[in-house]
Amino acid sequence: MKKIVVTGYGLKAPGSISKHQFKFNLENGICSQSFFATNGKKGSQQLVAGVVPDDLEVINGISYRRYPRLSRLAMAATDDAIRMAKISINKERRMAVILGTSTGGLRELERNAENFQQYSTFPIESVSLGDPHTLSSAVSAHIGSLNQSYTITTGCAASLDAILLGKMFLETGQADVCVVGGADACLGDWVSLGFLKLRSVALDTKIAETGVPFSAKHKGFVMSEGSGILILERENDAIMRNANIYGVITNGFANNDSLPMYQMDVSGRSMGEALKETIGDCIPTYINSQALGLRNNDLVEYKVHQSMFDRNVPITSIKSMIGHPFGASGAIQVISSLISMEYGFIPPTIKTKGEGFEDLPIVYETIHKEIESVAITSHGNGGNNTCLLVSNYH
Repeated sequence: MKKIVVTGYGLKAPGSISKHQFKFNLENGICSQSFFATNGKKGSQQLVAGVVPDDLEVINGISYRRYPRLSRLAMAATDDAIRMAKISINKERRMAVILGTSTGGLRELERNAENFQQYSTFPIESVSLGDPHTLSSAVSAHIGSLNQSYTITTGCAASLDAILLGKMFLETGQADVCVVGGADACLGDWVSLGFLKLRSVALDTKIAETGVPFSAKHKGFVMSEGSGILILERENDAIMRNANIYGVITNGFANNDSLPMYQMDVSGRSMGEALKETIGDCIPTYINSQALGLRNNDLVEYKVHQSMFDRNVPITSIKSMIGHPFGASGAIQVISSLISMEYGFIPPTIKTKGEGFEDLPIVYETIHKEIESVAITSHGNGGNNTCLLVSNYH
């Protein structure tokens, strides 16, 4: 099977709109979370969140003000990825765009709710706001790609699923280059009130006291926005054009818990099967976990690790720094793993002291060492479990 390699990537994440900012924050364990106001039981209250500090309404001199924010985040991150890959878009090179999202243009739909009541104020972009595929179609138009364009909407696993689909497109010869990853930008009352009803987020709390992975002492996760985009190619094609290669998408696997809405397989069986299929006989240098501070999610990560690895395989979660950017989270985890391999360190899980997870080999302080491979885990609402193995390129 041909190796599928990463020749470029870009991201827009809380506190990090470039590779070097992201690398600095990861290596130094810097929390990039802040606050935004939302409605709660007591009216307007503060919610800890991961916010990208740029409106990105103008990209490369073009106004995209009417586009959903997640599309703007993805377009800007794609520009960075293409520049890093030093790749051109032309008719001879078939470029597929495959991106994932969890919430689509929900943020803009919420903010335009009052305008939807009558014709005179009804926004002309309303149809696009309600169409999740605006994400990939906007990126395709922005970069001038005339080939396949798909949007994956499998919840928090969406961007890892997009990477897996891109890998298959390249392996089967259906594309020569794949722009893959995901984006989400859903910070608003609709989503925050929904998670408040589910008791998944906490209001009026300190940044250090919520979104704490692997902790029985703390409650709630931190909602975040962001985008992570990767350029995938076949190894031979990348070599022929003298491209820099930043890592290999070695393998991946996805399944579904097949349970009623809002339930998940807390036994860890489904996630364990996905991870076993992904890594095979490989023992990864560390696990880049989705753990985000929700008890059941983190418990699944714990059970899977306990059943498959010993204490020699460290586990960490970058969600303690950036929060959880929903459908973009997997791609951003992959980018953090690529940076980790390039610069030789395992990023720490900050905030937590591992209460209730004392026998888990959590990385509390940055570990500097050579990184051969990283296993990335992702799961969420809808029951999808998706895992990916990325490896160093030698």
